[in-house]
Amino acid sequence: MIERKIPRKRQHRWVMLRDRAYPTEDIYFLVSAAPELKKLGIEVDEVQTRSHWFPWRYTRALPAMFEEANVLVCRSLPTVWMKWLARNKHKLGHIVYLIDDNVKAAVHDKTLPDSYRRRMKDVVHYQPAILALTDEVVASSQQLADTLKTQHSKVSVLTPPLLASLPGFAHFDAPPSSKTPWMVGFYGTRAHVADLEHIAPAMVDLHHQRKDVAFEIMLGQYTPKALSSLARCYTPAPLPWNAFREYQCQQRIHIGLAPLWPTEFNAGKSYIKFLDIAAMGGVGIFSNRYPYNEVVEHGVDGMLANDDPNDWLQCMKTLLNNPAQTLSMAKNAAKKAASIGHHQHAFDFWRARTS
Repeated sequence: MIERKIPRKRQHRWVMLRDRAYPTEDIYFLVSAAPELKKLGIEVDEVQTRSHWFPWRYTRALPAMFEEANVLVCRSLPTVWMKWLARNKHKLGHIVYLIDDNVKAAVHDKTLPDSYRRRMKDVVHYQPAILALTDEVVASSQQLADTLKTQHSKVSVLTPPLLASLPGFAHFDAPPSSKTPWMVGFYGTRAHVADLEHIAPAMVDLHHQRKDVAFEIMLGQYTPKALSSLARCYTPAPLPWNAFREYQCQQRIHIGLAPLWPTEFNAGKSYIKFLDIAAMGGVGIFSNRYPYNEVVEHGVDGMLANDDPNDWLQCMKTLLNNPAQTLSMAKNAAKKAASIGHHQHAFDFWRARTS
């Protein structure tokens, strides 16, 4: 239950200028906080900046929805909108810039897909102009915030909220066996293929050593060949954001994998994979570094593995060999996810910036 205090006047509003960063926009504002803000009488509007007809961009009159409104920009913005914001900044409320990746590091990280690096190069090109317009920068992790503090005087941290409802644990009723193999899942994006390749030898060895385990890797054709060739490895294609949210509510896993090797890009990541794995009913095995080693209590609500495939292999074996303890860890992970991912945190964060 989210606690709310009703404001005296309905004079506040937010306008999110959407630019195709749908997961980030939904997770940190539109799905987690906006519904509760609306219950207070705070108006929340969305504008699709790539498709919205913009007939008033050259006029002096400000559309009513923007009058004294707080404006939220996520990651990037078309040039025409940046110019419009610059001209009208004095008529608006606060302009807030939300970012969840170290885009500069992404451009120079050769382990990332070329298409992603090209997109981030465009973001980097225009980011200084966005930062110059912004009253506050909101980052999804403390290390990312520390990086951005060299570029802006006011940087805050909003850690990721949990959007999905937490499931039950009926999928743990049967212990791992050849008839009921436990599911080990990886649901990272293509930006984490290189991380997955580091632990692939452990997954191959586990598959060959025992028949009570299966893998699901949501990378489709981008799955490393060493894994896609395994008999009990399913490789569904990556889903669009809303379809993935639905899938996440239906699919159940026992173990989730979140490798995060030491790169400048990875250093800015949030702990959102802890929430994702808990949302699918699993126990996560995470790289033993920030941000996971600040959230996960090893052996209690997850496992922390070092940068050695054998360590990942041993963690998976430990969870498979001890189903009762693994169930207990899954329940603990769900409790922690519910706590650190509670929407109240996001609601309080944005409510404080509305008045």
